[in-house]
Amino acid sequence: MLKTQIKTLITLTFTASLLITACGSDAETQAIIQTSVAQTVAAQAPTENPATEEAPAVTEIPTKTPFAQTPLPSPIPSPTSFTPAGSKAECASASLEDETVVDGKIYKPGAEFIKTWYIKNTSPCTWDTTYKIVFWSGDMLGGGYVYQLPRVTGPGQTVPIELVLIAPETPGTYRSEWKLQTPDNINFGVGIYQAAFYTEIAVSSEEKPVYGVTSVVMEIDRDPDYGCAPANIDYWAVVTITTNGPVKIKYQYIHSDGGNSSTQLLEVKEASKIVLNDHRWRVGRANSQNDNRWMQFVITEPFYQEYQRVGFDFFCP
Repeated sequence: MLKTQIKTLITLTFTASLLITACGSDAETQAIIQTSVAQTVAAQAPTENPATEEAPAVTEIPTKTPFAQTPLPSPIPSPTSFTPAGSKAECASASLEDETVVDGKIYKPGAEFIKTWYIKNTSPCTWDTTYKIVFWSGDMLGGGYVYQLPRVTGPGQTVPIELVLIAPETPGTYRSEWKLQTPDNINFGVGIYQAAFYTEIAVSSEEKPVYGVTSVVMEIDRDPDYGCAPANIDYWAVVTITTNGPVKIKYQYIHSDGGNSSTQLLEVKEASKIVLNDHRWRVGRANSQNDNRWMQFVITEPFYQEYQRVGFDFFCP
C-alpha cells in the first residue's frame, strides 16, 4: 500500500510540473498547484487509530525513605527558675522559732499530748512533702520513727511540726529528740550546730505532784545599744522563767553595788515559759566606769533559790 501511494505522489508531481511549464511563471497558478499537492498528500497519509495505540510503559520512580528527624533536647531551666528539691546539702538549714509544751512539764502516766515545734526554713531551697521528720535520740514517747513534712515550705517560711506523743507508764524524766531529713537522706537539725529539736517531760503518778520553776535564764539589755547619749544608760534584766506546772513565787533582783530591787510576786496557772522585763539598773555618766557590774535573779518564796549572776560593763568616756 505504501508503494502505491508513492507512485501516485510521483505522478501528481510530474503533472504539476507540466502545467507550470505550459502556463509560465504565474504566481497564482503555482500557489494553486502547491495547495492541491499538499491536500493530496494529506489525504493519502496513513491514519492510525489512537485508541488502539499501546501507551508507553511508565517507569515508576522509587520514593526515598524519609529522613529520621532528631528530637529536640528538653529545655534546660535557667538558674532563676531552678528550685532544689533536697539534693544539695545547702537545703539542710533550719532554725527553731518557737515551741509548745515547756520542758519539764509533768504528765500522768500514759497521758497523750501534742508537741509543736515551729521550724523556719533558712535555706535557699523549697522544702516539699518528700522531706521527713525523723526520730533522732532518746525516747520516742509513743511516736513513729518517720513522718512526712506536713506542707510545702519556701525559703524564709515557718512550718509547724506537730507530733502526737504519749507519756510513758513509768514515772521519771524523758527526752525525745527529732531532726529533719532531705529527700536524699541528709539529716539536719536547727541552728548553726544542727542541733536536734526536742521535748522533755516529767511523768509522775502522784495525785498532787510538786510543781516549781525548772529553769531561769537572764540576759542584760543595754538601752541605747551603743553610745553614751543621753546622759543616763539603762540596763534591763530580761529573765525567762520556765515552770512545770502551776506555781506561785516571790522574786527579787540583786545588784553588785547593793542596790537591790523590791520583792515581786509571780503566779502562773499551768506549765509555762514566762519572760520578765520589769527591772532596770540606770547608770549615769558620772558613775564609775568598769566591767565588773552584775545582776542576779533570786526566788525568795516558797523557798530561797539564787540563779547565775550576769555581768555587764559601763564605759562612756
